[in-house]
Parts: sequence; C-alpha cells; structure tokens
Amino acid sequence: MFDFDGLNEIWQTITRNKTRSLLTAFGVFWGIFLLVILSSTGNGFENGLMKQVEGVTPNTGFFFAGATSEPYKGYQKGRQWTMQMADLEAIRETFPCVKAISPEASLWSNEEKNVIYGNRGSSFSVKGVLPEYNQIEKSKILKGRFLNDTDIASNRKVCLLGKKVYETMFEKGENPIGKMVKVNGIYFQVVGVVRSYTENVEVNGSVDESVILPFTTMQQVYAIGDKIHFFALVADDDTPLKSIADDIKQLLKERHDISPTDEEAIESFDLSEIFNTFKGLFFGIHILIWIVGLGTLLSGIIGVSNIMLVTVKERTREIGVRRAIGAKPKNIIGQVLSESLLLTVLAGLVGLCLGVAIMAVVAMITSSMPSDNMMFQDPNMGFKAAVAATVIIIISGLLAGVLPAWRAIQIKAIDAIREE
Repeated sequence: MFDFDGLNEIWQTITRNKTRSLLTAFGVFWGIFLLVILSSTGNGFENGLMKQVEGVTPNTGFFFAGATSEPYKGYQKGRQWTMQMADLEAIRETFPCVKAISPEASLWSNEEKNVIYGNRGSSFSVKGVLPEYNQIEKSKILKGRFLNDTDIASNRKVCLLGKKVYETMFEKGENPIGKMVKVNGIYFQVVGVVRSYTENVEVNGSVDESVILPFTTMQQVYAIGDKIHFFALVADDDTPLKSIADDIKQLLKERHDISPTDEEAIESFDLSEIFNTFKGLFFGIHILIWIVGLGTLLSGIIGVSNIMLVTVKERTREIGVRRAIGAKPKNIIGQVLSESLLLTVLAGLVGLCLGVAIMAVVAMITSSMPSDNMMFQDPNMGFKAAVAATVIIIISGLLAGVLPAWRAIQIKAIDAIREE
C-alpha cells in the first residue's frame, strides 16, 4: 500500500523552510524549462527549413551534358554532345535502384507573349517532362490531373499550367480544364493546374511560372529531336545517390565516346548532399541545446544536493534518535532520497509542463498565420524528448540525494544525541 504517512513526513520536511525550498527548486525548474524552450525552438526552425524543400525528394540527382575537356577516339576537346532517350532507358536497365527518371526540355521564347488564351497573353517558360517527374520535383495539383503515360505514348497536345500562369490567363474561379491555350504558336488542351510546394526551390525555373508539356509531344511539335541536355532521377531510399552517380556518368561516357577521365563532360548535382548538410547542422544544434539545457539543470541539481546536505546537518539529532530506536541505514537513505526526489521531480515537471504549454501557444500562433515561406513552424519538443527529459529529472533527483544520504548514514547515534 502507498505510504501516505511517509509522503506527508517528506512534504513537511521540504516545506519546513519554504523560501529555501522554492529557491532550490527554481534551479531545477529553470534548467528543464530552458531545455524545453530551446529544444522546441530548434525543432521549429528545422520544421520551417524542411518545409521550404518539401516538394523535392532528398535522394535526387540532376545530370547535364557539358563540353568535353579531353580529346578521345579522334574527337577534339571542347566537343558539344547531347543525350538521347535511349540513354535514360539504359540507365533504367543498368540501375534497378532508380525509382524515377525524366528528361526536361525547356523552350524560352523571345516573344513578348508566348502563352495566349483569348485576349490575354504573357511570357512564360515551357517545359517538357515525363509523368515520373512528379516523383522528383513534386507539385501540388490544384485542378485536374498531372501528365500520364497515355499522354506520352500518344504524343497528346495537352499541357499543365503553373499557378501564376493560370492566374494570368484566366479569370478568378474560372475552370481552365479542357480549354485550349496557345503556347509558342501551337494550341494545347489544359488538363491540370499545378503549383510548387515552395517558392524557395526552383529546378530549371519555377513550376508556378511554367507551362508543362509531355516530353514526347514537345519533341514532335517543336522539332527538338531526340536531344536531351538535362535529366533528373531519384534512387530508392536504400541506395545513396552518391554511390551510383559516378557509375551513371561512366555509362553515359561509354555510350557517347567520351574519355573515362573527362570530369567536365557531364556535370551533376546531388540534392542528398544538401539534405545531409541540413541534417548535420540541426543535429549539431540539438546537441548544443541539450548541452546548454543539461548544464543549467546540473547547476540546479548541485543546488538541491547542497541544500539536502544542510538539511541533513540540521536534522543530525533527529537522525541520531531514529538510529538509536532501531532505524536501519536503508530507512535513512530512503528518507533522504525521497525528499530529494520529490523536490526535484516537482520542480522539473512544473518546468516541463510550463515550457510545453508556452510552446503550444506559440505553435497555435504560427499555425494561424500559414505561409509556405515561414522559417519557423510547429515548434514542439517531441514525445521522445519529453520522455527523455522526464527520465533525466528522476535520475537527477536520485543523484542529488546520494551524497546527503551517505552523510546521513555516517551519523552515529550516540554523537547525534549529545548534540545540542
């Protein structure tokens, strides 16, 4: 059964000197409170930053055809070369770990109005991609659908409009699906309206300001042929892109008679390196936060231990009497550890709950002002971190009472009773 008498005795001992107990507990309270606030703030900035790159798959790479820098097999250095669709098929067959791969062709017009609908016109970029591109640079579908395999196989004259293109070409609330839009002199039927997840990540131009066509249709109607200057791919989660990037380059070099040692003929960009940099940065920040928080908590624990030593000193006669009437060392140790644990846990839990409550209010305020560009979103400590903090509070309370408890059992009954 629960020992209410023992708990009441512990509470009376702690509250015997209320001011001293409150000041001692404040150190523990402040350490945990500061840890919660700093940890939640760090998570808020991490969530905000990751929100900025939400639409981009981390394990993604981009490859560009450049100019050769070495002569090879009769070709002079400085040769311009292009990739073909067959190269992408070869990559699919050679590297089963590639989940999605897509070329991207871009048309830039010198016309003042290369996109026209009715009496409205403006200038926007025109992209040609495969349906798989939406697994690489994800877009939010606002209306209609994304491109599909039938569009590619049938060379359909369909298009997607970026959010800003739609807002420029159509009246607010007007349904664009099925309407014909003139793009660089050719009419295309609108099948969807898309927008990027964030305005801070743009790959070869903003999705919001682009007209997106099926790649095969663009090849045909704009007579760009089987030329690919740029393609993107994403590997599965178990295969770091860095481990296959060089092999992909070597495959392309073999297929296009490029020197194996030519480092400039194929350029690439690995997004996973940026994501890993972000992860490393925030890991370091979280480590620093816990060091600062635990350091502050440690000072509070030392304060609790010092006060418990003073309390033991003041209760020398009481402890001596207990020993004289048969109290065992484990009883004395239990009493001192219980007092230390109760004082520490109460202060720590108050700090933990207050910190969580304050950051919950902050989270409500930030969520009421939704914006894709906010660098501080959803600040919270996290359940695992809260559990870890609770465990630390309990362990700290026990450690704070170890030295005072040891001092208490060193008191001899006869010497304690003689004290005035």
